[in-house]
Amino acid sequence: MALPYRSFGFQVLVGMVAGLALGLVARQIGAGPDGDLNWLATTLKTVGSIFVSLLKAIVPPLVFAAIVASIANLRALDNGARLAGQTLLWFAITALIAVLIGLAIGIVTQPGVGLSSAALVAKPPSSVGGWLDFLKGLVPGNSLALSGSTKIGEDGAASTSISFNILQLLVIAIAMGLATLKVGEKADPFLAFVRSLLAVVRALLGWVIRLTPIGSAGLIGAAVATYGWDALARLGVFTGAIYLGLGIVLLIVYPTLLIAHGLKPLPFFAKAWPAIQLGFVSRSSVGTLPVTEAVTERLGVDKSYAVFAIPLASTTKMDGCASIYPALAAIFVAGFYGIPLGVVDYALIAVVSVIGSAATAGLTGATVMLTLTLSTLGLPLEGAGLLLAIDPILDMGRTAVNVAGQVLVGVVVAKREGILDEGAYYGTGDLAVA
Repeated sequence: MALPYRSFGFQVLVGMVAGLALGLVARQIGAGPDGDLNWLATTLKTVGSIFVSLLKAIVPPLVFAAIVASIANLRALDNGARLAGQTLLWFAITALIAVLIGLAIGIVTQPGVGLSSAALVAKPPSSVGGWLDFLKGLVPGNSLALSGSTKIGEDGAASTSISFNILQLLVIAIAMGLATLKVGEKADPFLAFVRSLLAVVRALLGWVIRLTPIGSAGLIGAAVATYGWDALARLGVFTGAIYLGLGIVLLIVYPTLLIAHGLKPLPFFAKAWPAIQLGFVSRSSVGTLPVTEAVTERLGVDKSYAVFAIPLASTTKMDGCASIYPALAAIFVAGFYGIPLGVVDYALIAVVSVIGSAATAGLTGATVMLTLTLSTLGLPLEGAGLLLAIDPILDMGRTAVNVAGQVLVGVVVAKREGILDEGAYYGTGDLAVA
């Protein structure tokens, strides 16, 4: 029998509790000498930032290699085209259910009404998404999906940064994956390289994931020290509505879908928990990908299908970030500014959420998806700035639901297509983190 302290889940839980305690201590210490964060809050923020930076550094090669390899793996499936279609269909079905729940909660609670006189700062967000920008953003500007930005500091000095556009990288990877299917055997040397790259990157990511207990302590501690309960109090109804929606999807909708397919929910959550937990603390669906894929296979999903569905889901399947959150946030912004919404507006929110989820691209945060929704409805984009203060706290729950939904679709489709090993689904065994 394994000792509890050797369990990865137990270690992460200890890190979360330690982070909460340290965050409360940092909050009690107060501000630093210059009115900035004190030494403990700064330390927690630095530890959390390093952990997230390590995850982000691995994301570009991971997305490229995982998507190309997953599409190429369709060659090994007799019914690959049908499996791909069923996967995308269930992405849409679960997203639609989630956004309808978000809309229903928003209509009942009206979280933004009455807050216009509150001390909330409304400023334009740094990242803005519109349909034209979204469509233009799909077209890669170069073969590496690199993009640059220049910022002018308060002292007038300019700083330039270069980063990967994950959405464009996703498009490149999908195109190259489809090209390998078209080329056939001639693409085998290229696929061998991609699979080797994927194995190496997954090993690197496994090392980073081992740091999750430390990273979770820093992330949660920094959130508590920075935001405390003040921001949550001002936006308490909205925060409660978000977590209520996430809870309904995670604890009611997903179990209902499992039961409808003849599966008991408890084994699902018991085995999916490591991935859900890691998604919560890391706030990155892509960074959680190896663990998500591992728990999906432990649940009895055929490996050849799991290695296709999970990488794709980790970049495009976002029930929390792209369905529940933008629906509630749009209603919040409309209520805050006193703008009435009609049936057509609610329908637009549902459509945007179902077909625009790729805009989140599996990274932390959902500002682009939110501003895409706001711009579609003609709502003030400054409304997104109202929610930035508590976004890290919300993003933890959103990403956890994202990851749970990604595993769920894999299990449901495998069950429907007869490639689910129910003996493994109901079996036991702890997850080994590479």
